[in-house]
Amino acid sequence: MMNDDQVLACCKAGIAAWQQAFNRQDAAGCAAQYCDDTVMDARPFGIFTGKDEIQAFWQNIMDQGFADVEYSQVSWEAVAEGGYLLSASWTMNKAYGVVHREHWVVQADGVARLVSDAFEVQGER
Repeated sequence: MMNDDQVLACCKAGIAAWQQAFNRQDAAGCAAQYCDDTVMDARPFGIFTGKDEIQAFWQNIMDQGFADVEYSQVSWEAVAEGGYLLSASWTMNKAYGVVHREHWVVQADGVARLVSDAFEVQGER
């Protein structure tokens, strides 16, 4: 059984892996950070459910030239149902916004993945 510090470290490794995949334009690598049945609320684009839809969403974003995601004002909060919630501000080369609520949970294989994701594009750059 992992302690809280170990769980948080796994969650932080998960968002780092997602960011690295995005910044190398690897939509499959991004999708690998989600559970099979994750629901992603990508405002204003819509709701995407499961790895296939999520991977297609990220591929479409990359195909439009979005790149270079960076996070700031990152906050991690432990939640009773397990794992941690991440909230943050983010910027890309062509847009900016906020992560409202990413729920990262360590899976049976010892890797933290997103069980839910809610973020918003707030403007263009």
